[in-house]
Amino acid sequence: MPVDEHRGLWGGLKVRFCLVVTSDSIFKGLKRDEITPLVKGLVVSAGHELALSRVVPNIPEVITGEVRGCLRNCDVVIVTGGTGLSKKDLSPDVLSGICGKPIPGYGELFRYLTYLEFGSAAMLSRNYACVAEDSVIFLTPGSPQAVRLALEKLILPEVRHLVGELRR
Repeated sequence: MPVDEHRGLWGGLKVRFCLVVTSDSIFKGLKRDEITPLVKGLVVSAGHELALSRVVPNIPEVITGEVRGCLRNCDVVIVTGGTGLSKKDLSPDVLSGICGKPIPGYGELFRYLTYLEFGSAAMLSRNYACVAEDSVIFLTPGSPQAVRLALEKLILPEVRHLVGELRR
């Protein structure tokens, strides 16, 4: 079946999103949270629901607990932040213990789109996606620009199709 027909099968599906923002500075109130309103606006504009959002510190056990809680309530969990190479960048390592089936194309396409705009620095991002239980987890860098790119160019155009396939 052609991809457009696959997408068409799930055209009216309303997807429940959860958001976990990993950021010590936002958690401590040192920096304003620009991610949550951005995600809510884009998700709702696309006809979906942001059912839950949390800001958490870069502590593995806290990230794990929040994401596992989200898996019980949402079709899609977006985790932002912690994708770089510093010692505080833990999100990919934490999520690897939760993830089942990887979706490598997401990280590959994100890095490609980032490369087109910023060049070789794109290779420093360890963002990715996977299926965990009956939900999808998308990990993005923590900048609003990166979150917007991921949602507008990759996640929202395919989310109904992706969630629909998981429900089959």
